[in-house]
Amino acid sequence: MIQRSQLGAFVRRFSSTARAHKHVSHIGREPIKFPPSVTLAPSPTSIQITGPLGTTSIPLQSYMKIAFPEPNIMTVAVEDAEIKPQRQMWGTTRTLIFNAITGMTEGFTVPLYLVGVGYRVAMENDPRGTDNGGNGQRLNMKLGYSHSVLVPVPSHIKCEVPSPTKIILSCTDKHLLGLFAAKVRSYRKPEPYKGKGIFVGNEQIRIKSVKKK
Repeated sequence: MIQRSQLGAFVRRFSSTARAHKHVSHIGREPIKFPPSVTLAPSPTSIQITGPLGTTSIPLQSYMKIAFPEPNIMTVAVEDAEIKPQRQMWGTTRTLIFNAITGMTEGFTVPLYLVGVGYRVAMENDPRGTDNGGNGQRLNMKLGYSHSVLVPVPSHIKCEVPSPTKIILSCTDKHLLGLFAAKVRSYRKPEPYKGKGIFVGNEQIRIKSVKKK
């Protein structure tokens, strides 16, 4: 703080009172509410989540603290929030557990849209069957190439094709669902000049104008 003395000179004064800063994770500190149909079984190294759609497990660091203050409510905490790695994993672990609970009760769904003249998709049986972790089906996509793009559907993914330009992917694991959706999108990423490509969910792109000479 700077004050002006009687002689007209500026005198710089500092406060000796120490400020206490306590770091918390705004995401990690929020309690997690889960339905009665979900069973949570924490251990020192992981937490097992069982629901109507299956069972999964989330790894836990040794400093993570799981508590159940009320029925169907779980809290996540760390030993020392002042340590940056613990504070970072606090919110991440809480998000992973919340997503796992959602996946075991409701599951995750994401639509994909094929935008472009002649772009089509169809579901067909995979001649290789369930080899290499597939579920026996594959996507046959026409994306403007001289050949069809064939994408085997993994066993953990449920895939539907309600129309020739729409794909609906479902999975109990949000991360695995995102990986497969990104893989399908990579065969024809949306381009910014004609707006053609494979769009995931509500994805939108800004259309660029072609430069004229």
